[in-house]
Amino acid sequence: MFRPRRFGRCGLFVLLMNNLDTIVALSTPPGRGALGVIRLSGPYSLSFAISLLRDTKFSFEPNRVIFKTIYDPDSSEPLDQCLVTYFKAPHSFTGEDVVEFSCHGSPVLLLNVLDTLLRLGARTAGPGEFTMRAVSNGKLNLSQAEALRDIIEAQTNGALRQAARQLDGELSRRLQPIKDVLIQIIVHLESSLEFVEDDLPQLGYNKICHQLGDLTNELDDLTKTFRLGSALRNGLRVTLVGRPNVGKSSLFNKLLSYDRAIVTHIPGTTRDSITETMIINDVPVVLTDTAGIHQSSDLVEVIGIEKTRQALADADLVVIVCDGTQPLTKEDRDIFFEVSSANYLMVLNKSDLESFSVSNISNDNFLVKMLPVSAKTGDGLDKLRSSIIALYTSKDIDANSLLITNARHFDLLRRSGIAIHSSIDLVDQHANEDLILIGLYDTLHFLGEITGETTTEDVLSSIFSTFCIGK
Repeated sequence: MFRPRRFGRCGLFVLLMNNLDTIVALSTPPGRGALGVIRLSGPYSLSFAISLLRDTKFSFEPNRVIFKTIYDPDSSEPLDQCLVTYFKAPHSFTGEDVVEFSCHGSPVLLLNVLDTLLRLGARTAGPGEFTMRAVSNGKLNLSQAEALRDIIEAQTNGALRQAARQLDGELSRRLQPIKDVLIQIIVHLESSLEFVEDDLPQLGYNKICHQLGDLTNELDDLTKTFRLGSALRNGLRVTLVGRPNVGKSSLFNKLLSYDRAIVTHIPGTTRDSITETMIINDVPVVLTDTAGIHQSSDLVEVIGIEKTRQALADADLVVIVCDGTQPLTKEDRDIFFEVSSANYLMVLNKSDLESFSVSNISNDNFLVKMLPVSAKTGDGLDKLRSSIIALYTSKDIDANSLLITNARHFDLLRRSGIAIHSSIDLVDQHANEDLILIGLYDTLHFLGEITGETTTEDVLSSIFSTFCIGK
């Protein structure tokens, strides 16, 4: 069970002080719509709601939606006819008394209702404050709270499925047996320190080594999924590069399935980077078309080429586009050398032309995998799409299983593995139990940071600042 005390004394004090306030926010996106939902949470939620009804004798029934006219208490002017729902603590999202008003979606109307509730004494909620209260009141753990944000931000069905699994607590359940074994080992070693004068027998060291080895395998299996999990959650940044007039913009348009970039026979048509998002096998791909890299005295082209180099530095994958109807030029080779330290694919465009030949490149001592494509007919594009995704998938990882999608979780799992390995080395050396325990306690702390038991207040603040207001 997740308990507020796990935030530490200072963090808990701040959370409890904040929880004395009743907070309010618009929980639906700003702008015009059919409905706008205003949410209250805190000890005075119910009394504020009754004030808007202009009926002090009205008694709300928890978890029941009612249709009511709400009024401005100062002027007695009607504000709206809306649906009002009361969730009684602790049976609510935040664990506190919560009232939700489903109003008509006029921005002016919603602002008037919010202003009225603020005048009554509510406070505007900060980013993610409703979810933070849910965490502090034990309704969610921290990894589940982060999964809520990921559900809202999911760009594909794959990302949505992973976020839903983590919201269901699958990551927490996967980590709990690891924590349990760690605690058993820690208790055993602590007992040896307290009650045994001699060192652990060899059998005890062997057993601990075996247990810790199993734990590192579990952690390694999780960390290996981050490459694909991060791609599902954050997308891949793929940049098309090449010298002018090799067909980068044509290929860009063909991959997107619509004409986004201007294409002409004139070299250097593209002078600025153009970025669009497409989906390949449930993975968002942020595709960037760039200005051709070559020597130029044109100021505009020079600026465009500099932007190309910036896009190269930011890319997860670089697709080098060459003209398959011509041998490699000096400019082609310079581009190869410039991106050789990055992940890259080589594409030979214009495979639909009679003068196209792979030997134009293969005889040039470049030992790279080449993908023939035609930006005109679309031949080879399916192979290109699958090759882009193949770099971030593995036959050993099932995309339908739990994936680590959060960089914070990945870092903590990686540090946990390092800490356990340090303890294993010390066990192998028959080191003192005090030394072995350091890595085990560190591991327990890192895993606790994932689910929130040992997370510091500044980390919590940083995490919830990325949430939208009203969530």
